[in-house]
Amino acid sequence: MLGLLNKLRNLFGGSRQIPLAVEARFERLRSAVSGTMSNFIVARDRRSNRVVGVKICDQEKVQFFESRFKGMNKPSEGQIAASLHHPNVVETFEYGMTNKAAPYLVMEYIDGAGLQQVIQNREEQRVKPHRMALIQQMAEALQYLHGQGYIHRDICPRNFLLSSDYSRVKLIDFGLTVPATKEFMQPGNRTGTPLYMAPEIVRRKSTDQRVDIFSFGVTVYQFLTYELPWPGDDTSGLAALHHDTSQATDILSYRPDLNKSLATLVMQCLRANPAERIQSMDVFLSLLKPIHSEVA
Repeated sequence: MLGLLNKLRNLFGGSRQIPLAVEARFERLRSAVSGTMSNFIVARDRRSNRVVGVKICDQEKVQFFESRFKGMNKPSEGQIAASLHHPNVVETFEYGMTNKAAPYLVMEYIDGAGLQQVIQNREEQRVKPHRMALIQQMAEALQYLHGQGYIHRDICPRNFLLSSDYSRVKLIDFGLTVPATKEFMQPGNRTGTPLYMAPEIVRRKSTDQRVDIFSFGVTVYQFLTYELPWPGDDTSGLAALHHDTSQATDILSYRPDLNKSLATLVMQCLRANPAERIQSMDVFLSLLKPIHSEVA
């Protein structure tokens, strides 16, 4: 019965056909961090009195991104996001177009810090008691997304939000997400965040869900060490060129106290050759389960 309700919700409940007047519907409480293709505000929904997050996409940037999939029947970000229901994935309540012809999404508001902020501020005391549980939750979110037949393509600390007590984490932002099918895995779709980008993306090779495993590995590495596997000042696309031309710094160089099995698992995610990487999030989680580290 629940599955049927979710199907009906995906077909009818999430999509709003009437253009949305954002300022009339929502009381803006504050602006949040903007992404490369969108602006995000925290607002009170005047209809429900619920505090929500409202993502308003940049029309031109979205159209440019979507144009590369013309004729391929690609689902929109709103369609993808509204179809996802998992404790560690942000819930999307509604999506559609504003009265200014910009795509928008209305989602649950998470009153906590972003993982990127936690890493930048090196909030070790607050995060240490929860770190292993958070890594597991992050992995379960990506496992679920892959199980639904998608590639996220922008796994990075910016796209994980923590609860206010740091005990829960949710995956966000499906603006670059594509179906994990042959037509969407052809060479040429060179999108993502360079510091976390798998070599096969930057080299314009065929891709699959293992690009997310590479990016996930970089994210977890940084979460454990507050450092990147390939240190440097360059954050442009050139940074990703190092991911198959130079060796990643061994995570134990930064964290010699780290559980050795965990260190090996993270480093296996960073292999330049996809065939040598951890092959799925199912495998990652099965290897993570027996690891009990007091120093993670």
